[in-house]
Amino acid sequence: MSRMGDVLAGFHAAWEFESDSVLIRYERGIRTPKLFQALGERRIPFEAIETVTLAPGRRGTVVLRVEPRAGADPLMEAAAGQLKESCDPYRLVLPAERETLAEYYADELRAQLKPHDGDAERFLVGAPEVPLRFKAYDGKASFDGKTVSFRWFWTGASSAKWKAGDQSFPVADLNGVEWRSPEVFEGHLRLLRGAAPLLPVDQDPAAVVFGLGYGPVHESLPFAAAVLSAVRTARPSAVVPAMRRDPADIAERIRHLGELHQSGLVTDEEFAVKKAELLAEL
Repeated sequence: MSRMGDVLAGFHAAWEFESDSVLIRYERGIRTPKLFQALGERRIPFEAIETVTLAPGRRGTVVLRVEPRAGADPLMEAAAGQLKESCDPYRLVLPAERETLAEYYADELRAQLKPHDGDAERFLVGAPEVPLRFKAYDGKASFDGKTVSFRWFWTGASSAKWKAGDQSFPVADLNGVEWRSPEVFEGHLRLLRGAAPLLPVDQDPAAVVFGLGYGPVHESLPFAAAVLSAVRTARPSAVVPAMRRDPADIAERIRHLGELHQSGLVTDEEFAVKKAELLAEL
């Protein structure tokens, strides 16, 4: 970069350009997305950046964005494309009159990038700091950096989970994490354990279910990212096996989904998307 320590301030965040990275500091204002406030700040090494773009935004703004390399950021790996645009931590929204300045920094960043050969082999962006915890609909999840614990709520947990009892999972025994946004149908966090079968999330003792006000993005996603990072550190060569559910279970879940759709609790779009996802698991 031309001058180490240069700062470009936008709405909800400021980017500080350093010799080998971009330090993103998020505001804590009332209008700032809660996910940004939870993240606080993030250092993005140039090595973790795939591309840099500058495009027109809404209502007289421009958007500077860096695209992280696949496999470089545990937060984005856990999110798996489910974040809303307004909660994308790699976007910096600026007034349109600052477009020339934004273009200058975009060019400066592009000049620092080197060609990459495929996905990142390890996480290059730091994971959220532990300990972390959040309340799901059916239990409380906590993570101390080594063990994930689920403590069930008798008011929300299924009989299967209640009978199984509270759960503890050392990261060394895990293969990965499945996070489905609480803002969509059947939001949940599931721990992936080798060849263990994937049960319905409300019956799976290795999963917690989200709900209205439970497992919000700004709490459950950093949690998932921290667990995923710890799993990769403990088992760098671990590969999550392809898992298939019982066809009878898929059929039952589609039937239940259809009932929710007919009763108006699920929109046409949500029904079509979820049905396709369930069929893809066969």
